[in-house]
Amino acid sequence: MVSFPSCKINLGLNIISKRPDGYHNITTCFYPVQWNDVLDIVPAKSFSFSQSGIPVSGAAADNLCVRAYEILKKIYGLKPVAIHLHKIIPIGAGLGGGSSDGAYTLRTLNGIFDLALSGEKLKEYAAQLGSDCAFFIENKAMIGTGRGEILSDVAVSLKGKYLVIVKPEVHISTARAFAGITPRNRTTDLRQILEHHPIGEWKELLGNDFEAVLFKQFPLVEALHQKMYALGASYASLTGSGSAVFGIFKNEVDLKKEFDSLVYWCGFLD
Repeated sequence: MVSFPSCKINLGLNIISKRPDGYHNITTCFYPVQWNDVLDIVPAKSFSFSQSGIPVSGAAADNLCVRAYEILKKIYGLKPVAIHLHKIIPIGAGLGGGSSDGAYTLRTLNGIFDLALSGEKLKEYAAQLGSDCAFFIENKAMIGTGRGEILSDVAVSLKGKYLVIVKPEVHISTARAFAGITPRNRTTDLRQILEHHPIGEWKELLGNDFEAVLFKQFPLVEALHQKMYALGASYASLTGSGSAVFGIFKNEVDLKKEFDSLVYWCGFLD
């Protein structure tokens, strides 16, 4: 069974506090973007995992697709499958591609083996894989709190807006990004901003707390952020903990030449 794990951008990202378990409490809005990997899972005589496309470092056993299979296998006694992942979404970009792969593996296995697991149950398993994995079970605009795994609906739509994402040759690990953060509780209400203010006002209202730290460490990333606005973006931001930068435009734009040599994606949002 073939599926197409998508990625996400973050509309605002505030680091609220450090948790006793070592993670951080955050508030953010996850928004789905149809820049996709390709995931193929079929029943097999013995388990196997293979991948192509963008190279992914680390042992296969640590891949979130494999870990997702192992979670369900332990509980439901799944039979072997062959998993092949073709990686397209950039790694270390803050786009959540790996989390999406893990979540889509859970979704696909649920269908292949007729487990009839509810969305809420799948979210529970996804949260064991990573903080933003649960979002990709429903894959619609959601406010994320806690580690990002506590999700609630938000009435924000970017349908018809044109999105441009660029990624420089910079890999920013989540651990490195969090290392420079000083958590602080904001008085602004992210949901209120998204639901009641037009995109043209977001520049002054929505912030990603990682920007203050990472822009100093990686001037190129800051320059890309500034360039998005110079080219007419209604709103631009680092996504997640970077290093990808996105710009939301009112109309279709062709900026490929402006970001020559960078990983580049563009398209209308759903």
